[in-house]
Amino acid sequence: MNIPTRMIWMTCSSLVALSAVADDTTSTEQRDARQQAAETEVWEPVPPVVSAPEGSAPSDAIVLFDGSSLEAWEAEEGGPARWRLEGDAMTVERGSGGIRTRQDFCDVQLYLEWRAPAEIDGMQGQDRGNSGVFLQERYEIQVLDSYDNATYPNGQAASVYKQHIPLVNASRPPGEWQSYDILYTAPRFDESGELASPAYVTVLHNGVLVQHHVEIQGTTEWIGEPDYDEAHGCAPIYLQDHDAAVSFRNIWVREL
Repeated sequence: MNIPTRMIWMTCSSLVALSAVADDTTSTEQRDARQQAAETEVWEPVPPVVSAPEGSAPSDAIVLFDGSSLEAWEAEEGGPARWRLEGDAMTVERGSGGIRTRQDFCDVQLYLEWRAPAEIDGMQGQDRGNSGVFLQERYEIQVLDSYDNATYPNGQAASVYKQHIPLVNASRPPGEWQSYDILYTAPRFDESGELASPAYVTVLHNGVLVQHHVEIQGTTEWIGEPDYDEAHGCAPIYLQDHDAAVSFRNIWVREL
């Protein structure tokens, strides 16, 4: 059957017109979608670029110890820190007292690696590899050889001492290096010195979450109940001498 050329042209023209209408409708929908999406896009501020090379401190971190010196630290009573430098680590000089940073800190991300002595010599419980990381010199994350070593759980490694039991025991054997990654929010006090907001801490032990944004109830006491006994500002990070040759290395902090 022969179809007139005019009819073919009109049919083709109609199809082209319908296609144009469809394209226009699609374009309108796309423009509307892009506009709606743009309403929830935030372009400022642009986060600063931080390099994070594997095995090294981030570029915006304050390096507190890299094995070269104890310059960032002092003895708890003031003066030079008296712990031993051994290779890329520093080790508690038993009986010399703890050490603290020369700089004060509030909210931080704190990373460090620690190692309990390999020689156990029949010691158990709190006598094995005991030390501690004190935030603002008051709030302790326990350091202890908790590998196959029974003790009270709120005093084992990665506990908020006498306050929060870790979710799991991620300890490695004595003599092996372990890591803490600590996210800490300092307490706030109002103008009258009363507590406005308690401290909070999150801890990863060897990369495993063991404290999940737990509330610090006050100073971590060996005897007695915790208490925010006084208002305070930023303060040093303190490492404890608890009569054990615990070693530390690769310590850095990011102020939040």
